[in-house]
Amino acid sequence: MTDSETTLCILGASGDLTFRLLLPALGQLLTEEPDRTVHLVGAGMDDWTDEKWRSVVADSFATADASGATVEAVLAGARYRKSDITDSEDFAALLDTCSGTVALYFAVPPAVAAKACTALESVDLPDGLILALEKPFGTDEASAQLLNKQLTRVVPEEQVHRIDHFLGRSTVLNVLGLRFANRVFEPVWSSEHIESVAIRYDETLGLENRAGYYDKAGAMVDMIQSHLLQVLAIVAMDPPATLDAADFREAKATALRATSVWNHDPAANSRRARYTAGSINGRELPNYVDEGGVDVTRNTETLAEVTFAVATHRWAGVPFTLRSGKGLGEKCSEIVIRFRQVSLLPAGFDGSTEPSVLRLSLGADKMALELNLNGPGAPFHLDRATLEADFSEGERRAYSEVLAGIIDGDPSLSVRGDTAERCWHIVQPVLEAWAADQVPLEDYPAGSSGPKAWPEL
Repeated sequence: MTDSETTLCILGASGDLTFRLLLPALGQLLTEEPDRTVHLVGAGMDDWTDEKWRSVVADSFATADASGATVEAVLAGARYRKSDITDSEDFAALLDTCSGTVALYFAVPPAVAAKACTALESVDLPDGLILALEKPFGTDEASAQLLNKQLTRVVPEEQVHRIDHFLGRSTVLNVLGLRFANRVFEPVWSSEHIESVAIRYDETLGLENRAGYYDKAGAMVDMIQSHLLQVLAIVAMDPPATLDAADFREAKATALRATSVWNHDPAANSRRARYTAGSINGRELPNYVDEGGVDVTRNTETLAEVTFAVATHRWAGVPFTLRSGKGLGEKCSEIVIRFRQVSLLPAGFDGSTEPSVLRLSLGADKMALELNLNGPGAPFHLDRATLEADFSEGERRAYSEVLAGIIDGDPSLSVRGDTAERCWHIVQPVLEAWAADQVPLEDYPAGSSGPKAWPEL
């Protein structure tokens, strides 16, 4: 933590992201670390007063039970400025009201953020300016490259934070700590002992009035391209020398440079589907194509599954299957490590001989290791047993970790520019195969586990 003075300027202050995620996270951070000196500025096109902004901040802080002298001071000093951030003069005037290190959080649509960065190119910028941008980062590899070039014309790469809340510290460090701090796991963390890896993020939620974004993105872009490939990188990377930003992000980048669609055949190794009408826990979901704002001609998928290869000595021959979808019957977010069969099981054993499976939750911070153990009764009969452990759940919200990194100028948990481009490169063959109808768009009833023909992941 740094005790330097920082102005956090939220662009798009009236939006849902600000109220629902950013402000509660800031309130929690300031409650836990009251020695921070933070000034809060909101900016947007709405004709708000300082009093209106402070009321919004107070309501949002209350949802996180934020309290203490620092929280009260930030609230009392919060300021709002009506600004057109795509206009250079307006942006310059906004920056003139900020003091200390300035962090700009772009809680605005990607197209607006891109125009705002263009406006910044002709503004006299404060030293150390930090830019924080939400996903999606571009719409393909080429657009991500252009946006990266634009950003580096404004500030150096280390001052750009591409936000991925999936890389919240509790999730990341649980996986890293399990691997690197336990001799029982790190020596077997390779193709010699591991048969397959699955990373899954299934949601029971449907579209939830987000057609404006989701219908243009779909499950592939919304989750696999932007989030789950980052989780793959953490699972697959070689041990970094340190967990400093430079070493940690380079280890992830190396893993992703080795990642591609399995056998370079996206038609055979990807699946897509879309939910139809159904019921989830007593809640009725309409057919996706009947949801408000959906353009049926886009053929947007709500469930995507792709198998990738990581072409390194450690992972040669191990399939990594990534899956994410909406409108499914059960919420499931986990990393599943399936080990190989033992090389020789002595004759005389009977019962369960399934290989060991390690499950790491991405949500509830739990671990489960499925093993074969001698059960009661016959001495050589093997029963399936599960050893479970709860990680100490991250005390902070994911966005609190995000904001801490931004305010401290530590990009460890943000996505590096070349990595953002690489993730688009990895999924591009799949997107092209889908656009060419080489992979059928299947259906599944909302509340089910997906299309019946799909094999169990």
